[in-house]
Amino acid sequence: MRVVIKVGTSSLAYPSGLINIRRVEQMCRTLSDLKNRGVEIILVSSGAIGMGAGKLGLHERPRDIPTKQAAAAVGQCELMYVYDRLFQEHNHTVAQMLLTGSDFRHEDRYANFQNTISKLLEMRVLPIINENDTIATDEIKVGDNDRLSSLVAVSVKADMLVILSDIDGLYTADPHREAEAKLIRTVSELTDEIMELGGAEGTSLGTGGMKTKLIAAKQCTEAGCDVVILNGADPSLLYSLFDGEDIGTRFCAKKS
Repeated sequence: MRVVIKVGTSSLAYPSGLINIRRVEQMCRTLSDLKNRGVEIILVSSGAIGMGAGKLGLHERPRDIPTKQAAAAVGQCELMYVYDRLFQEHNHTVAQMLLTGSDFRHEDRYANFQNTISKLLEMRVLPIINENDTIATDEIKVGDNDRLSSLVAVSVKADMLVILSDIDGLYTADPHREAEAKLIRTVSELTDEIMELGGAEGTSLGTGGMKTKLIAAKQCTEAGCDVVILNGADPSLLYSLFDGEDIGTRFCAKKS
C-alpha cells in the first residue's frame, strides 16, 4: 500500500514555533513501524517557516517575503536534522525533496520528480517533501502543503492521502464555536454543501485551514485516491487507521 502522509506545522511544533519533541518522536516511531509493516510512505511535512521562526526568536509567523524565506532556510535545516536523527534510530533512511509548483507543470522536471521518488521508494527510502519556500516566492504567497500533498499523491498514484491536522476531521460546523457540531465520518461525494464547510483560516504558524484540505481531498478523490483527515496530536491513531478502524473523516475515491 502506498500512502502519502501530510503533517502540518501545528502537529510538529508548539505555538511558539519550537518543536514538540515528544509528538515528533511518536510520529517518527509510528511511521517507522508502519514501514516495517510493509506500508510505502511518503511524508509531506510543513514546519520549516514555523520552526525557523521559533529558532530565530520570532513570536509569530513572518508576514513579509524576505523574513519568510530566511525563516524557511533556517527551519528546513532544523526539520531535516530532526527527521534524519529520529528515523535513523529505527533503521530508516530519509531523503529530502524540495519542490515548487513549476516542478509539476514543467514536463521534464515533473518526469525527473517521478523517476527520483520511484527510485527512492524502490530503495526503501522514506522521501520527505516540502515546498521550496526559500526561493519560491509565488509558493509562499499562495502555496500550502495540503495542496502539495494532493499533487504528490496523484503523481505517485497513492492509494491514500492522510492529512494530520489539529482537528479530528471535518465537522458539520466549527467545533470551537458550535457545541452542537458533529464529526462527519465519511464523505462519499464532495458536494458544494460539503465544500462550504471549509474555513479560510489556519493556525498562527501554519498556512492551511479546512478549506485547503477539502480542495486537496477533491483533487485526490477525483483521481481515485482516498483521503483521511486525522488529529495529528495523537500519532498512534495511524495504527487504528491501518487496522481498519473508523476514525477521522474519510473522503472516498471516485470509482472509475
